[in-house]
Amino acid sequence: MKALQPDTLIRNPNGVPIVAGVIVNCEAARVWDLVGRFSNFDAFIPALSRIEMIGTGVGALRTKIFHDGNCAVEQLNSRDDDAMHMTWTTIYNTLGVARLWAAINVQALGAQSAKVTWTIIAEPEDTTRKGFEAFVQDFADSALNNVRKLLDKP
Repeated sequence: MKALQPDTLIRNPNGVPIVAGVIVNCEAARVWDLVGRFSNFDAFIPALSRIEMIGTGVGALRTKIFHDGNCAVEQLNSRDDDAMHMTWTTIYNTLGVARLWAAINVQALGAQSAKVTWTIIAEPEDTTRKGFEAFVQDFADSALNNVRKLLDKP
């Protein structure tokens, strides 16, 4: 019998990055305080009913529970408060996503303006599924538009 060897089901997705971005008329630090908290995405994604966390910092797991009953479990891979960016990987979900890696970044554009960029690389479970990229793009665009609505100063 062959000895067991280390293995994993987690691997990075392949695909073209889907990028969403908005400019918010608000201080970059305030924008980062909203989008940079891994445990707080329900503050700007109305489809989420709640988030449950296990652990803190890099390696922490969050379970996002959606109002429709779907869920996604994600691991925080990296986070840098000074550079205002973080990355995460989906390790389980009921949304039809085989693999997903994401990054969010906030860039100051002066004292009262910031750009938020959300980059997602994802693969659908069903590779014949039509509209997967559009679904992911619409989800990210909608979330970032909510960030702008919450923080934009006239």
